[in-house]
Amino acid sequence: MTDLNNNLTSNQPVKKLDSDGVFHSWSAQGSLDPLVIKSGSGCRLWDYEGREYLDFSSQLVNTNIGHQHPKVVSAIRAQLEELSTVAPAHANYARGLAAEKILARAPEGFHKVFFTNGGADANENAIRMARTITGRDKVLSSYRSYHGGTGSAIVATGDFRRVPNEYARAHVHFFTPYLYRSDFWAQNEEEESARALQHLRRVIEAEGPGSIAAILLETIPGTAGILTPPKGYLEGVRALADEFGIVLIFDEVMAGFGRTGKWLALDHFDVTPDLISFAKGVNSGYVPAGGVIISERISRYFDENMFFGGLTYSGHPLGMAAICGTLDAMEEEDIVGNAARIGSEVLAPGLKQIAEQHEVVGEVRGVGVFQAIELVEDRESRQPLNAKSMGQAKASMVESGLLPFVVANRIHVVPPCIVSVEEAKKGLSIISDVLGSIRR
Repeated sequence: MTDLNNNLTSNQPVKKLDSDGVFHSWSAQGSLDPLVIKSGSGCRLWDYEGREYLDFSSQLVNTNIGHQHPKVVSAIRAQLEELSTVAPAHANYARGLAAEKILARAPEGFHKVFFTNGGADANENAIRMARTITGRDKVLSSYRSYHGGTGSAIVATGDFRRVPNEYARAHVHFFTPYLYRSDFWAQNEEEESARALQHLRRVIEAEGPGSIAAILLETIPGTAGILTPPKGYLEGVRALADEFGIVLIFDEVMAGFGRTGKWLALDHFDVTPDLISFAKGVNSGYVPAGGVIISERISRYFDENMFFGGLTYSGHPLGMAAICGTLDAMEEEDIVGNAARIGSEVLAPGLKQIAEQHEVVGEVRGVGVFQAIELVEDRESRQPLNAKSMGQAKASMVESGLLPFVVANRIHVVPPCIVSVEEAKKGLSIISDVLGSIRR
């Protein structure tokens, strides 16, 4: 089969092609049974046999504008017909326009955008900039984090995937706030924030402030559990970075561009970092793209100093067209506002009701269309729900026509930012029914 415009009516040929030739991420290959997807529109996906799924995962929390948005598809098509690729050394209208539109959503004082292929190499290059401008080596990041699968990004990551991949140098991890499972014996958010900041200060002091180039944090950690930092924490991190001359990098790859009901997650806080990494929602992954938004201070340094970094596809015109189409559509259709309204008026109260109804729910949390349900064996011990029950819950949701995002003992409630009230309620109803069937 060579024709992509096929007339398949069965999923099996696609599964066979996949099993015969595709090597999957983060997986033991022999036991895989991937879900087959043929097409999509908005918040819906279909397989080759006509089965419909409500996408409550946004794939990997990236299709913020939904599937096949006509304005984004049209922008990509128009660019494809004019110029499909161009070297990054040249000036290109789509690239410059994408940078202009991104900078318009950044905090005051940001000056340039360095484009990458995705979020991992955005973080790689943010780290490279921080090391260059400070002349220091170490990078501090959280144990509860995910920053990408490439060399430094995976070692900056805190979760278990870091351990087999620790080849990059000079990475140090610390604990960030998570009141539900506090590492600081805190009883409230004020204690959690203060003690987490004291812990970070001690790590900086113990590692040697003069050796630390950067603190890299997801503004709101995503894969780690959608952990909104308590009041004062990010402000305190900014103060520590200033005190010790450390570059502060906010990773907005998952949380940025509408996901939290703001253009950037950092807009919820009174904090401005030095560098912002982004990807995913900036063009909903229609064409791979990411980048680093650079503050003027750091940008000006590289006016006279060489930046030793680059990518063949930096600012690829198709990716840039997708960014322009996405950001225009999000503004014109108030998609960011929709994410905020759905989050506050449907998801948050709906999740609170689910928590009240099901003893298996330990905590619900989040903002916008970036929310999570943490499942436990029992509420007193807070022991995470076992892997078998989580697997069964995920399978039941898929069988009921919901495509979930399940991580460890959590269901992340992360539909596209365009999700309707009816779709959001339907997704919550399926989740509630499935949780009601769990027998501990």
